[in-house]
Amino acid sequence: MGRNMQARHIPLNQKAKSALLNWKLDCDSVRWVFEGENGQPLTDFKKAWVALLDAAKITDFHFHDLRHHFASKLVMAGVDSNTTRELLGHGSLDMTLRYAHLAPEHKAKAVNLIG
Repeated sequence: MGRNMQARHIPLNQKAKSALLNWKLDCDSVRWVFEGENGQPLTDFKKAWVALLDAAKITDFHFHDLRHHFASKLVMAGVDSNTTRELLGHGSLDMTLRYAHLAPEHKAKAVNLIG
């Protein structure tokens, strides 16, 4: 659930779906991708996230940076602002427009559409 506590469904691309399906074939006894104690879904990632970063020797990287990266990739791939807003769960377009600077060629494309 997002900050506004509303469920949001985000589709997976084919590469992510394939990775999960292949993982599931190898781990048929595991029910959840992120499984905690007693086979229950993991609900608190803080300790696991810190341990992962420490093991990988990654510094100055935060879980929220993944969301920013996702947004940046969407914008740079030419995804329209409203779809990006919906995928990120932003209530208004203003928050999403923070990423608009990543795709300055969109203005040129827009003008070229009308010949």
